[in-house]
Amino acid sequence: MIEPLHAGSALINPDYKEYIEPGLLRRMSKILRMSVACSGACLKQGGIEHPDAIVVGTGLGCLLDTEKFLNHALTVKGLLPPTSFIQSTHNTMAGQISLSLGNHGYNMTHTQNSVSFENALLDAMLLIDEGEKHILAGAADEHIALLDEISKQLNVRSDSRFTSGASFFILSAEKSDQTLAGIKDAEAVGLVKNIPEQITAFLDRNNVSPEDLDLVLYAGSIVGTEDEEKGFQSFWKMENLHVINYLKYSGIYPTASAFALHFAVDKMQHTRSLKNILICNSLIQHNLGLILVQSVEA
Repeated sequence: MIEPLHAGSALINPDYKEYIEPGLLRRMSKILRMSVACSGACLKQGGIEHPDAIVVGTGLGCLLDTEKFLNHALTVKGLLPPTSFIQSTHNTMAGQISLSLGNHGYNMTHTQNSVSFENALLDAMLLIDEGEKHILAGAADEHIALLDEISKQLNVRSDSRFTSGASFFILSAEKSDQTLAGIKDAEAVGLVKNIPEQITAFLDRNNVSPEDLDLVLYAGSIVGTEDEEKGFQSFWKMENLHVINYLKYSGIYPTASAFALHFAVDKMQHTRSLKNILICNSLIQHNLGLILVQSVEA
C-alpha cells in the first residue's frame, strides 16, 4: 500500500543483482541502476524481450556523475578521467538500457525540464503510429544534496522534498491480455498563459468532459505564486473533480509525472469503476504536461 512521504521515507532499492551483472553494477551510479533495473522488470512483466524502440525522459540527467565531473574539472590538474564525463550525459540511461538488452533499435532521450516524460511519451506514441509494435518508454531523475541547497535559493514553496525515481512502461500498438490501461492522449506545452483553458481544450479535443473524469492526479507549481495555486484549486472545485496531489507520494523530481502514470494504472487495476484519469503536471511555472489515461474497458 502506497503511503505519503514522511521523514523516514527512503528510496525503494531492489536486489540489483537480479537485473544487472555484478561487474557492471559496481560501475553504475544510482540513476543508472534504477533505470536498467526498472526497465528490465518492466520488460519481464510485459513478456517482451526486445522492444522496437527505447525512449527515455529525464529532466536533470545523471546528476551525481555530472557533479563528479565538475569537481574533477575544478580540482584535478592535467588530463581529466573520462568516466564521469561519459556517464554524466543525459542519454547515458537510454544507452545503458540498450547495451544491457543488446538492443540496436531506435534509442532517444528527451530532456525538456519538467515535461521531459510527456515529450518521451509523445515520441513513443508517434512511433506506434508509424508501425512499431512495442515501445519501452520511461523516465528517471535522481536527487543529490546540492539540489536542497539550490531549492532554498530558488524559494521553492512546497512541503514535499526532492527525491529520486524511475518508472518504465511498454506501449503497444494492440491490446493484449497483458494490457493494463490505455494512453488516450498526451500533451506538453511551454509558456502556457492560461492553464485551465489549456486543460479544457485538451479534454474537448478528446471528446471528454470534466464530468467524465473519475480522478485527477495533479502536481502544482513549486515556484509559482500562491494566487496561481488558488486559481488551480478553484478550477478543480468548480468542476467538482476528485483531485490527488501525487507529489505527496512521489516527492519532487522533474519527471514525477511518470510516477503519476504508474499510480494511475495501479488505481485502475484496484478500482474497476475508474474509466478516465487525467494527469496534470504543472510542476514548473508556465510548463504544462497532460496525460489522459483510460481503462481498457472505456
